Amino acid sequence: MTDAAVAGAPQAGAPQASDQYVQSLARGLSVIRAFDAANPIMTLSEVAARTNLTRATARRFLHTLVELGYVRTDGKTFALTAMVLQLGYSYLSALSLPQLAQPHLEELSLKLGESTSAAVLDGADIFYVARVTTRRIMTVGISVGTRFPAYATSMGRVLLAGLPQQKLDEYLSSVEFEALTPRTITSRGELVAELDRVRRQGWCLLDQELELGLMSIAAPVWNHNAGHVAAAVNVSLQAQNVAAQPNPEAYLESVKEQIVETARAISQDVSAKH
Repeated sequence: MTDAAVAGAPQAGAPQASDQYVQSLARGLSVIRAFDAANPIMTLSEVAARTNLTRATARRFLHTLVELGYVRTDGKTFALTAMVLQLGYSYLSALSLPQLAQPHLEELSLKLGESTSAAVLDGADIFYVARVTTRRIMTVGISVGTRFPAYATSMGRVLLAGLPQQKLDEYLSSVEFEALTPRTITSRGELVAELDRVRRQGWCLLDQELELGLMSIAAPVWNHNAGHVAAAVNVSLQAQNVAAQPNPEAYLESVKEQIVETARAISQDVSAKH
């Protein structure tokens, strides 16, 4: 993810600033978002650089967050505390999807021996709301709350394919492509074609576009009562393990069928609850 995105640059579908916009709040939140799995501990200069703030401004926000308990410091470096989890707790506790999806993801993970996840679309990114991990297969650890660019993930493409055309056009007009690997789609035309394919077939296979060595298969979770895609679920796979199968294509087909069935079961639960 680019530093601009971390610093709170406008995301696809985000509202434009108005006379109700509080810039200081936006900057304070950008300081919190500057910390991630790749940058868990930073100096003042590093925070200022990642948020496009002056050192003096970054210092004020950091020390305010220290006073509030959201950030800790040893005098030279800064890091988030567990208290930041409270910021997302209200959202997650009110969202029934994680609780509904978790047992299905656990069952699928047990069957396949692979990690499974659920995510929703948040601006230009996917946001993980449920996760069952069997082993770490990415250089960056994934957990609830992890974000990745939607265009470069299997769940993101499923979610983008389910957007109304106007929302999708807004996303496509603002997204900034980055070649995360040599395989990553980096043009609007290629992405549109891929989303059309995902929409037709009802699932997405991603082959080493987010990180080399990583494959994943995702399917949509529908809220049939509301008539829209509420989330996406996926299975993460190691490319070398897939290649080592006696029949890799048959194996991927089997995984696809199981993730689609899992998504269908979660969709039924979501639709019944809503």
